[in-house]
Amino acid sequence: MTAPVAEVAAVAASPRRRVPATSSDRFVYVLAAPVLAVLVFLVVVPMAYTAVTSTGGAGAAANYGNFLDGASRTALTLSVGIALGSVLGCLLVGTLLAILLNRFDFPGRRILETVAILPMALPPLIGAVSFVLLYSETGIVPRALAQWFGFDAGVVSVNGIGGVLLVHVFTMYPFVYLPVAAGLAGLDSALESAAYNLGASRMRVWRTVILPMLTPALASGALLTFMISMASFTAPQLYNVQTLTMQIVATKTVGNQELAATLATVLATVSILFLIAMKWYQGRRLHRSLSKGIQRDRTVGRGPIRWFAGAGSAILTLALMAPVLTVVLLSLSVDGSWTSQILPPEYTFANYATLFTDPGSLLPISVSVQMSFVATIGAIVFGVAGSYVVARWRGPGRNSVDFLIMLPWALPGTVIGVNLVNAFNEPRASNLGLSLVGALWILPVAYFVRFVPLVFRSTSAALETVDPALEEAARNLGAGPFTVLRTVTIPLISRGIIGGALLAFVDGVGEYVASVVIYPASYPPLSVEIYNRIYSSEFGTAAAYGSVQIVLILAVLITDNALRRGRSGGPA
Repeated sequence: MTAPVAEVAAVAASPRRRVPATSSDRFVYVLAAPVLAVLVFLVVVPMAYTAVTSTGGAGAAANYGNFLDGASRTALTLSVGIALGSVLGCLLVGTLLAILLNRFDFPGRRILETVAILPMALPPLIGAVSFVLLYSETGIVPRALAQWFGFDAGVVSVNGIGGVLLVHVFTMYPFVYLPVAAGLAGLDSALESAAYNLGASRMRVWRTVILPMLTPALASGALLTFMISMASFTAPQLYNVQTLTMQIVATKTVGNQELAATLATVLATVSILFLIAMKWYQGRRLHRSLSKGIQRDRTVGRGPIRWFAGAGSAILTLALMAPVLTVVLLSLSVDGSWTSQILPPEYTFANYATLFTDPGSLLPISVSVQMSFVATIGAIVFGVAGSYVVARWRGPGRNSVDFLIMLPWALPGTVIGVNLVNAFNEPRASNLGLSLVGALWILPVAYFVRFVPLVFRSTSAALETVDPALEEAARNLGAGPFTVLRTVTIPLISRGIIGGALLAFVDGVGEYVASVVIYPASYPPLSVEIYNRIYSSEFGTAAAYGSVQIVLILAVLITDNALRRGRSGGPA
């Protein structure tokens, strides 16, 4: 063995020296302490209380036995089946729409490209309501087909499981469309040209070149759709489909806390397993192109094909805009005037005037805006701190911190609501003597838990673009770790923080699933009030509330898109 080789072998065989922690490392660990403490207190401890509650009453064996033997097992099976159907539908619609808009040019393409993300502007409750108003047996479309063409409205309507799938597919497909469209936009046309030049058929090029490069986008979109579908509550509630989320709320409403806790524990376990599967897959496979990333030109149709594509684009654009247009139309109707007609016969602006002049109508808006604002402030503080900790953490434990911060995102809103009720229904030493059930402050706590991952992910994406050398240069000039974070890092990632905060705020204003479980009776949030107005047949007022939510969400989406363009180097 030569001397250099022997020296290298000796170094390799020697024990690895531990790098001493720097002041920056110690600051990260200190910053991690309150972040982890709050998440354990508001996420892990309530989950543990729910798990313990599920063993109460007749005991764990009886509670979980009732789940396995009764309607709850059927509800779980139904939830999984609906989630799988939603995934297949979203993969089909989202992928085809992404291919259509990225590979072909036709009249109306730019309009359709803008409208394609419009379903993201629909709040969960009002979005499901709009589909009921459009496609149920008493909806606009079946009534029109019955009166104009003599169809049986019951036959051409969509109800039950079909209605839930319709709502899920046409409100969740953007979770597939957006990543697939981004993947197609980044593909280099040279890869396909090379495959064609080697004699590959079009089908083989798609199977061996394009789809493998799109696999991460398809897989992440599918897993995300599955988790959101499993957590869905509004569509099953309006279509009266007894999914597991419906069972949880129903059992809690009748006072069977032990069975509700059992169902929540089962649903949380399923959701966490899929979060683990998503993170495992994202870390396991890498599909990367080493080419220049020049996108291929869009195919331009000619003659009848071009105009056929344009007509199809117009129909699809109208179908995607119909739910939003229905909400706006209904908001202008007079309460109680729309009975058997296709469209409301009377219109008025009084519904909007009532919202902003009647103190009782203003209360739900005030509750949602204020509680969401408080929760957003907390989400900013802990989301930014958590993203910095994960980005700058050295050594083992980084993935565990990331998983704990993202854990609330995997939990359905019904589960979070049940967890908080079990943990804070009476003062205990483990909850620091806090009793939040029946108090207004339980709402911002729930919103904080649900939406801190949004700020965390948006800030983490911005942090990935910041070179740590900038922070190191500031420290070399004598700045302390906190000063570096405040004067260097945060200004550089401010757009990511603002984008995540806006999404967290608007989601909090429209939150319904957790709110319906925990809200105090005297202070209904906006989404709960919308449901109450619908239940009271005040459809115009309910739709006016929904229109306000839609406008707010659209404003946030436009602002967030502008911030993302700014982060990418374009105009902000």
